Amino acid sequence: MTATVVCAKCDAEAARVGRAGLAGLRVPPELLAAVPAASRDAVRLLVGRQGTGEVTHHGFRELPRLLRAGDVLVVNTSRTLPSAVDGQLAGEPVVVHCSTRRDDGRWVVELRTPDGRGSTVPRAGGPAGARVELAGGARLVLDEPLDPAGDRLWVASPTAADLPRHLRRFGRPIRYSYTERDQPLAAYQTVFSTAAPDGAGSAEMPSAGRPFTEALVTELVSRGIQIAPIVLHTGVASAEAHEPPYPEPFSVPTGTAWQVNAARAAGGRVVAVGTTAVRALESAADRRGVVRPAQGWTELVITPERGVRAVDGLLTGLHEPAASHLLMLRALSGDRLLERVYAEALRGRYLWHEFGDVNLLLP
Repeated sequence: MTATVVCAKCDAEAARVGRAGLAGLRVPPELLAAVPAASRDAVRLLVGRQGTGEVTHHGFRELPRLLRAGDVLVVNTSRTLPSAVDGQLAGEPVVVHCSTRRDDGRWVVELRTPDGRGSTVPRAGGPAGARVELAGGARLVLDEPLDPAGDRLWVASPTAADLPRHLRRFGRPIRYSYTERDQPLAAYQTVFSTAAPDGAGSAEMPSAGRPFTEALVTELVSRGIQIAPIVLHTGVASAEAHEPPYPEPFSVPTGTAWQVNAARAAGGRVVAVGTTAVRALESAADRRGVVRPAQGWTELVITPERGVRAVDGLLTGLHEPAASHLLMLRALSGDRLLERVYAEALRGRYLWHEFGDVNLLLP
């Protein structure tokens, strides 16, 4: 079990969430997970139930007993790439976060400034035509901003014929200033991660799957809980810019579509492990919630107005209050339950971000 964190601000924030909702919530810095737990499954699990509004506290190892035979856990098998690489732009040091490889061979990238402590801070991208010299001798040419209204993310042309291979040699995992130090790439892989034949992967870890261990997966399966894979290669996080998700490549295989549809027809529940799994499944579902095999690019943004069609529950980390992920959580749980969950997370000193604790939203 993760040790309790002393946090004088947490109770006040929890009370404020209870009065005013999640708008403007400030997560105290003491609750940002700085390092991984001693073992992957030694994190806490906060469970919110939509039917009763009940919120309960558990250890993650209790997950098999919180689900039931016939449920399907949908997991993202995308492997995390060492997507951060040092570079130079006009003689100044930069760190390039290589986000998403497009079908035309170009990449969506984010340029950041080293902070002198092993992490980075945001910076504007561009200008168009600028050349970024990467460690190892490769180069990126900045072509155009991904969004004409913004300058954080840029579409760039690499000179390296195989940029994922170059990253495996010269890159490292993306990390942010709330973490204490660099971690090995293995710390950013999940037990479900699988190498893609073309070297594709995620810029940042599909972190809801991180607490799972082989032993826990075995127990889940022995209790009649199914595991169904999807792939969604995640781009860089947008927590700092509060931007909606941009297009990402995904795949829902035939077997997963069949498992999901069969489970729901038999009264089982479909529980997505992470917001990436929700986005992939909902991109493959019709208006009745029937999932069909699909692959390609998804631009779907799930909001309370749109709702969810194929997913009954969600296992996910704790998200920043202005992050677009919370729109998806609100679509699934409703505002009242989500506010109660986050108030309890603050009172209980739960830890945020990829190495932190998790919450399970059930019907």
